[in-house]
Amino acid sequence: MSSSAPNNADFELASLFNVKDKVALFTGGGSGIGLMAVQALAVNGAKVYITATMQMAVSPNIKPSRQIDGYWLNWNSTSPTSSSWNWSVDSNQRTAMLNAKSNGANIFQLFSNSPMWWMCSNLNPSGANDGSENMESWNQQNHAVYMATIAKYAHDNWGITFDSVEPFNEPSANYWTAAGTQEGCHFNYATQSAVIGYLRTALNSQGLTSMKIAASDETSYDQAATTWGQLTASAVSNINRIGVHGYEYGSGNRVAVYNDALSAHKALWNSEYGDSDATGTSLVSNLILDFRWLHPTAWIYWQVLDVSGWGLIAADNDAGTIGAVAQKYFALAQFTRHIRQGMEILDGGGDSVVAAYDAANSKLIIVAVNWSTSSQNLMFDLSRFASVTNGATVLRWYTQLQSSGSQYVAASDVKISGTSFTVNFASNMIQTFEISNIKL
Repeated sequence: MSSSAPNNADFELASLFNVKDKVALFTGGGSGIGLMAVQALAVNGAKVYITATMQMAVSPNIKPSRQIDGYWLNWNSTSPTSSSWNWSVDSNQRTAMLNAKSNGANIFQLFSNSPMWWMCSNLNPSGANDGSENMESWNQQNHAVYMATIAKYAHDNWGITFDSVEPFNEPSANYWTAAGTQEGCHFNYATQSAVIGYLRTALNSQGLTSMKIAASDETSYDQAATTWGQLTASAVSNINRIGVHGYEYGSGNRVAVYNDALSAHKALWNSEYGDSDATGTSLVSNLILDFRWLHPTAWIYWQVLDVSGWGLIAADNDAGTIGAVAQKYFALAQFTRHIRQGMEILDGGGDSVVAAYDAANSKLIIVAVNWSTSSQNLMFDLSRFASVTNGATVLRWYTQLQSSGSQYVAASDVKISGTSFTVNFASNMIQTFEISNIKL
């Protein structure tokens, strides 16, 4: 028997404690010190296997209806046909999506509140204990793979082609905590940039080369502008659309976000708005501000069915009960039933009016509100349009922005006089007008 002397290089610190490509088997690595050891070895290149059962940590303050099952059960396999994936979960949301499609919805976005629980440092999809970043660095690519795999599966099996994929939800916020009331995850700017790059690669590998990436759905206009300025050039190049949430309400620099999108040649959505004002006053005010200063090409209300105030229709999602229709439901209808996809948004000249033009049907839509404490007669000047029909009837609908009152009442009692028309508005009333046979 012969033996050779050990190589001195084997005793250098870099080699002595190098675990790259080593295999480690843990019989208890799902939590505590064991989990920390697993994380330490994995991040340094070891291949780690855990025989103990890992369990998701659940916030004590989250409602069952806000816990959304994920499809990727564990990291054992990326193959969507393996036992690591369960495509039968979350059937209610999937059914709602398919029903929306059958009723005419034609634009779908896939987004994530949080990475899968097993990708999180504390196994809690509601957030880190202190609201800091909660996704393990080695799961950045896994999160992207997860999103792309769902997009591909939806296309092939559900008949849903997502227009875009958004891997974050209010990622810079520090209110996503382990004791939170929702699922969420903080992502640092560098992590956001990395995930965006991984997502583009993952979508391309699934053959979804034309599927867009949206980011970063920050909670406010100011944070959206800050985040945009912190993303890497590579991440920016991979983003097709900027998404922002409208929770800064009447404050914040909408123009800065619009200018960012304009200069980078990106589309822009207000991808989430909600408020607790059941009268619709806040909704109307902020929607008009968005139309005039943010210029989004889509505007999305947070949740139609929700607790009183927040919901357009009051509902208890855990009890499965539906209550009263809020006044704000009809206030939003003043916009959504008339300003439709493909119309050109026109500046109405103030923060109390918005207009849209339907070129295909030569139709003008005007939505206006009287914020005064008393009734007012408002005159609408159409003289800058190329063709206006004198004496034509103007169809109108009106809703009272208060706890009760008129709810989307239709009328046809207004006529154009020359190139204008005048209408009386009660205090805090919103009205929508349709003018036909008019040319820009």
